[in-house]
Amino acid sequence: MVHVDLTPDDARRETAALDWLDAAERSRRDRFLYPRPRREYTLCRAALRSLLCRELGCGNAELSFETAKFGKPFARVGGVPAPAAFNVSHSGRHGLIALAPEGCIGVDVEERSTKRNLDGYIRLLFAPEERAALEKSRGRGRVELFYRLWTLKEAAIKAVGAGLSIDPAGFEIPPGMVRGERTGLFSFPETPEVRWRLENIGNARFAAAIAREARESG
Repeated sequence: MVHVDLTPDDARRETAALDWLDAAERSRRDRFLYPRPRREYTLCRAALRSLLCRELGCGNAELSFETAKFGKPFARVGGVPAPAAFNVSHSGRHGLIALAPEGCIGVDVEERSTKRNLDGYIRLLFAPEERAALEKSRGRGRVELFYRLWTLKEAAIKAVGAGLSIDPAGFEIPPGMVRGERTGLFSFPETPEVRWRLENIGNARFAAAIAREARESG
């Protein structure tokens, strides 16, 4: 797991990061209308490229990206699919990059906001037992529970790579994790044979979670 500092600073860091991007990525960057998303994209993409080059033992010019059916990117080295899974998330001042040598992986990070009206999101995003737990919570505890559950669900959905085809209210986070446990195993209702390992990696600065495909050893 790699943390990318997205705090605004002088332009030199973003300029240096821009040197890592290829023509397609520069074109995508230029389509962002505002400086903040341009900076976030540039810094996270450059960090991803640097990490993959180190892990895969390749040069930056050899590395390219394509997207799967639902838009999840994957890497190629010299035109050949790379033996590595990755996922990127960013929110506010924080970016996270998760990398795995095989299987599927998803990551989500969210800066907690006490200004957001949570009630509408709660109705849309969460299953009945999760909504009940949120309704019992108050104040800061409710905010922390909301973001903990939200990042866990987002990480799981991103790990599958199926995008909006998965309803976040259609599956439940393991009850122990709702109560505060840091790790747990679960399966989506549609694919009970596939197990996923969830991990709450949030801290005082942000809420965050990782989901990995749980493979049997031996």
